[in-house]
Amino acid sequence: MTAAEIETHPFAPVLPPDATVMMMGTFPPTSDKWAMSFHYPNFYNDMWRIYGGVFFDDVNHFRVGEEKRFDPERIRSFLFERGIASCPTVKQAIRETGNASDKNLTVVTPVDLDLILPQVPKVAALFTTGGKATEVLLNLLAEPPIKSKYPKTNQSIDYPYEWQSDKAESSDRQVNQLTLYRLPSTSRAYPLALDKKIAAYKDFFEKMGKL
Repeated sequence: MTAAEIETHPFAPVLPPDATVMMMGTFPPTSDKWAMSFHYPNFYNDMWRIYGGVFFDDVNHFRVGEEKRFDPERIRSFLFERGIASCPTVKQAIRETGNASDKNLTVVTPVDLDLILPQVPKVAALFTTGGKATEVLLNLLAEPPIKSKYPKTNQSIDYPYEWQSDKAESSDRQVNQLTLYRLPSTSRAYPLALDKKIAAYKDFFEKMGKL
């Protein structure tokens, strides 16, 4: 494993201070696939179409006219207005096959929730956008559940994460009683129609009181 093979996630977390839910994916595609410098940058990933469909009944709400890109500032403003955080589960990784496939992604450094959670103290629920992100988060627990007990798509699991503030004593740890939801992947490679993805995300956001 060499430094040249290790990539660092290029986008900083979006952490509205009043956020109550936090979206957590894995790693973006290589930069040649980006349509913008923001989370889920590939124009052919359906994440921002899903958000447009869920909140505005318009899958092109965040699209820039007829261009093949979305508007990152409009998306960021929306996330702050609605109290939705976005933070990757992976800080550093190796693309074993040079693409964005989660199954060929080797995680080198996972997210530091001890650093992130104090910045979003109202967050009660995390939601992942695929199996790899779910696996990474569950492996951060003191006693991670066995894989057979990982939540299936559109299901949830209790997430009692123990975190420690930089200001706390070494033995002073706080338990955040969170809930971890697993939602469908927004990749076009995931075999689920867009309208059904929108329905799954809409159901989640209704449960979270965002609609």
